[in-house]
Amino acid sequence: MKFNKSLPLAVLIGCCVGGGVYRFLLSDWFFVSSIVTIYIGIAYFILAYDFGLLGEQFTFYDRYDRFGYAVGVFGLSIGPLALIEYVDLQGSEAVGVLMWSLGMIAYFVIISNVRSQQRQ
Repeated sequence: MKFNKSLPLAVLIGCCVGGGVYRFLLSDWFFVSSIVTIYIGIAYFILAYDFGLLGEQFTFYDRYDRFGYAVGVFGLSIGPLALIEYVDLQGSEAVGVLMWSLGMIAYFVIISNVRSQQRQ
């Protein structure tokens, strides 16, 4: 069985992110564990495959596709802010929700890029 160095390093990175969030932003381990696991996944795929998070861009040529993409991105960008307002989070809690949201979006972008690379 071949040892994969990406996984232990990804666990270390995810735990460091989670430790920082727990220490400076949120004291709820249940929510922090969600952030830790998301960032472990992000770090693993970035380390295991040769691409960066910002290296892939989506390009749509059809007018309606571009409009749909713009509407979706707008919804993704205001969603965490609406959640923060709805739940009435303050300060560090709001930053924790933003980190979770950005990590979730980054994770899905990364795994879709990995699937694209595996098919080629």
